[in-house]
Amino acid sequence: MPKYQSSSVEAARKAVAAKLREVRLDAGLTGHELAVRCGWNKSKSSRIENARTPPSDADIRTWCAACDADDQAADIIAASRSADSMYLEWKRLQRTGLRRLQESRIPLYERTKLHRGYASHVVPGLFQTPAYASALLSVIRRFHGTPDDTAEAVDARMARARVLQEAGHRFTLLIEESVLRYQIGDAETMAGQLGHLLSVMSLPAVSVGIIPFTAQSRGMWTLEGFNIFDDERVHVELLTAQVTVTAPGEVAMYVKAFTELRELAVYGAPARAVVTAALNSLR
Repeated sequence: MPKYQSSSVEAARKAVAAKLREVRLDAGLTGHELAVRCGWNKSKSSRIENARTPPSDADIRTWCAACDADDQAADIIAASRSADSMYLEWKRLQRTGLRRLQESRIPLYERTKLHRGYASHVVPGLFQTPAYASALLSVIRRFHGTPDDTAEAVDARMARARVLQEAGHRFTLLIEESVLRYQIGDAETMAGQLGHLLSVMSLPAVSVGIIPFTAQSRGMWTLEGFNIFDDERVHVELLTAQVTVTAPGEVAMYVKAFTELRELAVYGAPARAVVTAALNSLR
């Protein structure tokens, strides 16, 4: 797994490693004795126990069997898979196409009461039109070489956006002005997207802030796009992977960054004027 400095990921992996060490100690085995029973080089068991190498499901079963603790393997495997889910490469998430990934996120959006997001590259998925989403997902599919189910993925993304109309949810999204100028698809697609954004901005549960090019004395640099779901988890989208952050201190850092970015944004009529200017530039 490529290194990503996330305390959430590291803490989860260390918890799995600590549990495996506990199993070994309960069995009265040294690290060398465990390695011999498993048929491994001693360095492998050391790397696993010190959270330097994530264990596979088979590694965990072998470890527990060597310690006469087969009954603990299932729980440790579940914890290990949970740690893995905090850093998921797109090629793994998209191996069967894009539709399933879009559908898998719907329950999270439906149970989230307060959704805060920051977009620095593309229009937030909840605000996308079918044409814009199709153009964007087509590029993503080509780049990652995933199966072509773009039409189905777009339908799933539009289904997820219905949450904007449901009671009990609030959405606060920040968008860099540059996002309004990056042309995804042709000019007609982009114009339709900006027009739709203006409509979405009028929804009662939605607050959209635009961070203009002209923001003075910028006190917060441009970050990777992220979404905060209540105060419980953050999704960060990297080029190669999605990172899920759940450690309270780390979630708090993203909330702090969002708060500072929010101070740079304009709202209401000024925000609509920025969007309208970008729309007029396409004509």
